[in-house]
Amino acid sequence: MGACRRWLTVLVIALTPLLSAGCGMFAASGPYSPDIMSYSGGPDAQYELVPLSPRVSAALARRGGLKGIGTFSDRPPAPDIRLGVGDVVAVTVFEAQAGGLFIPLQAASRPGNFVQIPNQTVDRAGNITVPYAGQVRAAGRTVPEVQNDIVARLKNRAIEPQVVITVSEQRSNLVSVMGDVNSPLKFALSLPGERILDSIARAGGPKNQGWQTFVTLQRRGHKQTVGFNRLISEPENNVNVQPGDTIYVFSEQQTFLAFGATGQQGQFNFDQDRVSLAEAVAKAGGLIDSQADPRTVFIYRVEPIEYLAEVGVDVSRWGNTRQIPVIYWANLGDPGGYFLATETPIQNKDVIYISNAPTVDFTKFLTFVRTMIATANDGFALRNTINIKSVN
Repeated sequence: MGACRRWLTVLVIALTPLLSAGCGMFAASGPYSPDIMSYSGGPDAQYELVPLSPRVSAALARRGGLKGIGTFSDRPPAPDIRLGVGDVVAVTVFEAQAGGLFIPLQAASRPGNFVQIPNQTVDRAGNITVPYAGQVRAAGRTVPEVQNDIVARLKNRAIEPQVVITVSEQRSNLVSVMGDVNSPLKFALSLPGERILDSIARAGGPKNQGWQTFVTLQRRGHKQTVGFNRLISEPENNVNVQPGDTIYVFSEQQTFLAFGATGQQGQFNFDQDRVSLAEAVAKAGGLIDSQADPRTVFIYRVEPIEYLAEVGVDVSRWGNTRQIPVIYWANLGDPGGYFLATETPIQNKDVIYISNAPTVDFTKFLTFVRTMIATANDGFALRNTINIKSVN
């Protein structure tokens, strides 16, 4: 038995250096926090490590939680509705009395001194035709401008002419609304003008919840996307639509991933417009008391270089790279860290990783040693049993 104890003692002494050799020999669900935090910022670093501070948290809160989703920067006033190619118009010419260019003397029995020209379409050249005025430019001009032009052409021939133009069918100042709306349509803009929400309402409203609905505005070859709820919460995003605009409404479930020492691991839905880091950790089951190190909560994300420069990160070594991998480091072991976590929004497709506490690997080591000792004891016991039977 003394030999067994000596053998076990030698085994423990031989295994003890493995603990100081590093934690890499034990299974883990992700990188060890010392490996992440050993970031030096050298030329070979593959990411930026950014501690979560009040300044960084405030900047993240200003940007919101929708990755790649911003605001509508083009905010023109309501457009002047101008005639265009394809519009159908009716022209009515009034004269002050009969006996003029359009109204003969015998017209006194007629109900009014006017003549109505049949509806006509603005041709491909952008013109309409008015008797005695010839071809009149209509495309690109407002109705009053065209009326005044016709009056100027007729005033030396007709008796105090007045002209009224009515748009019978508008085919040029159109806006299209499509995608996840109840009634996709193309409609003509009215004189008061329409905004984004007005246009979506015309299309029957969005099919899905606002927090998972997004609106893309395509205008003159450019497009921008805004979350539907931001059109309501930030009225400046509810911009005036312009002729030729296309509004595309779509739905996309916002998700994040959680790994490490959390109650649950995997992919989680936002299920609301905004999810903070604290809420995301709670959705993932919180930190496991016996395993998690609250001082090492990490958010993996790719950020625009301009944003990192704005929050004070030295990005000079990245050169012309526009998108930089970033690991945000939150310390929930600090009582104030929870306030920052509450204010910091998670973005779509973020990865949250919570590292193991250092004691976890020590526990794994002790379990490993106990297993080795138990295995050795079983071997010695088996040998002794065999020896006893052989003696008998």
